[in-house]
Amino acid sequence: MPGYHTAGKVGLVGTGMVGASFAYALMQRGLANELVLVDLDAARAEGEAMDLNHGMPFVRPMRMYAGSYEQLAGAEVVVITAGANQRPGETRLDLLQRNAAVFRDIVPRVVAAAPDSIIVIATNPVDILTTISNQLAQLPPGRVIGSGTILDTARFRYLLGDYYQVDPRSVHAYIVGEHGDSELALWSLANIAGVRLHDFVGANGRGYDEAALQAIFEQTRTAAYEIIKRKKATYYAIGLGLLTIVEAVLRDQNTVLTVCSPLSGQYGVEGIAISLPTIVGRNGIEEVLNLPMSGDEVAAFQRSAQTLQERLAQL
Repeated sequence: MPGYHTAGKVGLVGTGMVGASFAYALMQRGLANELVLVDLDAARAEGEAMDLNHGMPFVRPMRMYAGSYEQLAGAEVVVITAGANQRPGETRLDLLQRNAAVFRDIVPRVVAAAPDSIIVIATNPVDILTTISNQLAQLPPGRVIGSGTILDTARFRYLLGDYYQVDPRSVHAYIVGEHGDSELALWSLANIAGVRLHDFVGANGRGYDEAALQAIFEQTRTAAYEIIKRKKATYYAIGLGLLTIVEAVLRDQNTVLTVCSPLSGQYGVEGIAISLPTIVGRNGIEEVLNLPMSGDEVAAFQRSAQTLQERLAQL
């Protein structure tokens, strides 16, 4: 029945490649006790559950099954990956009209079944769909989270680590703003082991090279287009990103992640979901961090928010 939690229960709406990748990562991590898979294509959800369950002898046991929206009841977290995929040459914002209609059906059904859950949105354009989902859900602030630029930030850290030949986990750098073409890198705060990039020299002898670093940002910004051109979709890395968000909630980790949520005046932006480094814990969005951005970065962030607000207004 609605209004309660089952410890370690997670719901997944959408069992395409992103959803299946998340489910596979969740199963391997041994984080959840129960996962219910919901999809408009019930046979697809059943097939994914069967395939995943056949690997259960190799991992920590959990209950995994295909079900209806009603069976999301008690879920602590519900992840939504349902919706149309990005086509080659298509921007994330081009997906808006198609996926907004899908979410107007999905979100009220999720909230009706699991009103106390944290809802995590991964479908693109994720910033606008998170804004719409927050309006539809009518939940307390912080309970609707978008995956935002969590993947862009991971790509950025990987590429910087590759350039300097250091573990990307030792690279502390953020991509903020829209998950899309207007995103920006916070160069003023980027560092490796506390050393700003202007002063860092890797073991390979590479130091600060503005042209090389700008190329890394451009590669980060266009990565999805390049992957889609080659294999039609991206799903492994975002599946791991969604796992990280869910783990932060279930384990109350208070992890800093570049997820998106509707802002309430930060940097002059209000009412639109957009990514900033954010503390994520048991209550979902615990706090959006106020970072000492440079003046140029604040202006670029505001332009990114304006891009999203204009597209949302077109609905």
